[in-house]
Amino acid sequence: MSTPEASRALQHILIVGGGSAGWMSAAAIAHAVRGGCKITVVESDEIGIVGVGEATIPPIKLYNHTLGIDEAAFLRATQGSFKLGIEFVDWARLGNRYFHPFGKYGVDFDAAPLHHHWLRARAMGDHTPLQDLCMAWVAARDDKFDRPTRDPRLIQSTFDYAYHFDASLYAKFLRAYCEERGVVRAEGRIVSVNQHSESGFIRNVTLADGRVFDADFFVDCSGFRGLLIEDTLKTGYEDWTHWLPCDRAIAVPCTRTTSFTPYTRSTARTAGWQWRIPLQHRVGNGHVYASRFMEDDEAERILLANIENEPLAPPRRLRFVTGRRKLHWHKNCVAIGLASGFLEPLESTSIHLIQSGIARFLALFPGREPDPVSVAEYNRLTQIEFERVRDFIILHYHASTRDDSELWRYTRAMPIPDTLAYKLEQFSAVGNIVSDGLELFQNPSWLAVFIGQDIIPRHYAPLVDLRPPEESARYLESLRRTMNQAASVMPLHEKFIARNCKAQAM
Repeated sequence: MSTPEASRALQHILIVGGGSAGWMSAAAIAHAVRGGCKITVVESDEIGIVGVGEATIPPIKLYNHTLGIDEAAFLRATQGSFKLGIEFVDWARLGNRYFHPFGKYGVDFDAAPLHHHWLRARAMGDHTPLQDLCMAWVAARDDKFDRPTRDPRLIQSTFDYAYHFDASLYAKFLRAYCEERGVVRAEGRIVSVNQHSESGFIRNVTLADGRVFDADFFVDCSGFRGLLIEDTLKTGYEDWTHWLPCDRAIAVPCTRTTSFTPYTRSTARTAGWQWRIPLQHRVGNGHVYASRFMEDDEAERILLANIENEPLAPPRRLRFVTGRRKLHWHKNCVAIGLASGFLEPLESTSIHLIQSGIARFLALFPGREPDPVSVAEYNRLTQIEFERVRDFIILHYHASTRDDSELWRYTRAMPIPDTLAYKLEQFSAVGNIVSDGLELFQNPSWLAVFIGQDIIPRHYAPLVDLRPPEESARYLESLRRTMNQAASVMPLHEKFIARNCKAQAM
């Protein structure tokens, strides 16, 4: 005999769409419910997926670890490689390069953050780049990689890492994981979505072949279209293209001919930027640009002229509108991935926004009648995350001093969100890195972009002046020397992969 509490439990969750968002959602939910309810993924080979190759940030390791996924097996299955950060080329100005590392700068040795000691040394004539005090960069600079140590006494504990992988292969890998745990895949294209006449809750979806799938709860992973969250539930969309005007992308893979870098590269172009993501079997390349400042054919020409070898496939063109849904969870539907919103992949946040959306959903997991309080909290937290990541990406554009094209003149002059303006004011004046709450990108990330984009504070912390300059100088030099020694004994990225997670040739 069922109890009232048992009758509240979800019996069937339907995930609309596959790809990274759909199969990451299915895997995490299957792991959490452990067979407690049915999970179905409706996926259409006819529609396909956006996945063109993914760069990630360190929290992806937590997702895989939570699911019990072996790192080496995952990297072999996805032709994956390691990532210590992102190199930005020509962003602050033409000819400039800087590195956004995973990990921190040096080791703080007194109450004043390390960058204030670096600022004083700079004011006294030492122009050693700040990134030379970061273990992730010192290793990446020489194409070295090793896993960080857990011993906090060692400088090798101060960096972190993420992955590059083939998104299509990752979806395939997770599909196998899901099917081993009872998740059912249904192939087909959805032609209609049916709602309850009174509540407006989604009742079922109908496929082109006439099959009908009923469910208690629906996860919309249908991509930019938002088949459920927008086409059906009409939640609305908040457009951010006035801050982030890029609205097109072209992607193309090629074979790898240059060094096997353990980092992503982002190179600014006249109307956007180009990515380079090194995998074991190929290099993922793409050009993100603003259609108001560049025609599609010109963008494709620029991309193909700046890849390192012949393309392995025809270029793929994508359109998007930067922004987010006004409601990410509405009634008995939550949107995950591109269906929830889109922020251009400049800081490799696409996979993370899937991961964090799933984590929030599981933390606020509903019954058959979702509690409005939990739904409101999900939407509040998701909105905050999107906005904080948005501000971080806007910083790259707005802080540039480039004036060689319309895009850069526009982004330099445009008004920015008050939240970002306050951060800029605090850092520009005295080097303060401020936040009003927990953010995805922590102080080292903001510091990397501030300094990398030539935002040098007018003053450093007065506390630093209580230290003799020669003492700070000795410590900074000791850090550089120790990091260089540590990197010198690391294996090359390519050799580390060959020894630990080499994939089969494709």
